[in-house]
Amino acid sequence: MIVNGHKIEPCAILKGANLEGADLRYVNLEGAYLVGANLKGTNLKGTNLKGAYLVGANLEGADLYGADLKGANLKGANLKGADLSDANLRGSILISADLTGADLRGTELDGAIFKNTIIDDPRLIHVDQA
Repeated sequence: MIVNGHKIEPCAILKGANLEGADLRYVNLEGAYLVGANLKGTNLKGTNLKGAYLVGANLEGADLYGADLKGANLKGANLKGADLSDANLRGSILISADLTGADLRGTELDGAIFKNTIIDDPRLIHVDQA
């Protein structure tokens, strides 16, 4: 699959790619390098992002319902208003990420690393900050 001139596949190098508003439902981006990518409003429902490197990525308003982000690095990512319901974030890195207004219902967060993370979901106040 090619989106905005970028090949969408496992381990793709998509540094700084502009994929805003793209329909990437259920694609396999396992291990993809998406540093600084613009994924604002992108449909990533059910997408495989295991081990993806999303440092500084803009995922504001993205639909990540049921996405697999196990072990993903989301350091400094903008996840404002993102739908992360039923997503797998086990072992993911969320250091300095912004989750303001994100929907985290049913999200798996076991082993996720939080430090300086902005979270306004009261259910997560008990999460230990690494």
